[in-house]
Amino acid sequence: MILLAIDCSASLCAACVYDAGAGRELGRSVLDLGKGHAEHLMAVIEGALKNAEKTYADLGTVAVSVGPGSFTGLRVGVSAARGLALALKVPAIGVTTLEALAAEAQDAFPGRPVLAALDAGRDEIHAAFYEKDGTLTRGPAAFTLEDATAMTRGTSPVLAGTAARRIAEAVGGGLDIGPAAATADIAVYARLAAAKQPGEKPRPVYLREADAKPQAGFVLPRKTP
Repeated sequence: MILLAIDCSASLCAACVYDAGAGRELGRSVLDLGKGHAEHLMAVIEGALKNAEKTYADLGTVAVSVGPGSFTGLRVGVSAARGLALALKVPAIGVTTLEALAAEAQDAFPGRPVLAALDAGRDEIHAAFYEKDGTLTRGPAAFTLEDATAMTRGTSPVLAGTAARRIAEAVGGGLDIGPAAATADIAVYARLAAAKQPGEKPRPVYLREADAKPQAGFVLPRKTP
């Protein structure tokens, strides 16, 4: 089965084409945008297909990062994945940013539990704890730094994500740090999706409400006839 993986959860706009049967990446395209995923995603996907020497007709599954991450980026990625899956009549599979970071950390530190954690501002850390076998045992949820450091006691996990160094400093060091980025390599998303069974349609994982909200105070009253 040929799988397309998409990630717009952070500053990267990334796509890769993956051969699930052979367990290898066939081609990728990645842009470090910061913003503007909607304008560039389809070109990035087409670049990955071209590099893999595949077409949309070859795809059997579409995978996408569902967050936590950028509100706008997640909406763009998930909407594109669901739209492509519907048009191609193939399954769409979601993979969380935290499970992808944890898997990347376990590639570097096999047989170790992982605390994947992302700085989310407002003194929040979005985190999840994964056991040695990759089983999720806590989260994804919003935690305080104190809560996050408490999860390291007695477990000595590998830390991953943008909050990894902050947590390591809070516990006084002594913990290994894996990928400290906001998202994992795009091929990790593809590999994890290839091992999943299709289920519900992917939905963005939002662990708090968006910062931008409608300003109701400026809404004009509706006139009644």
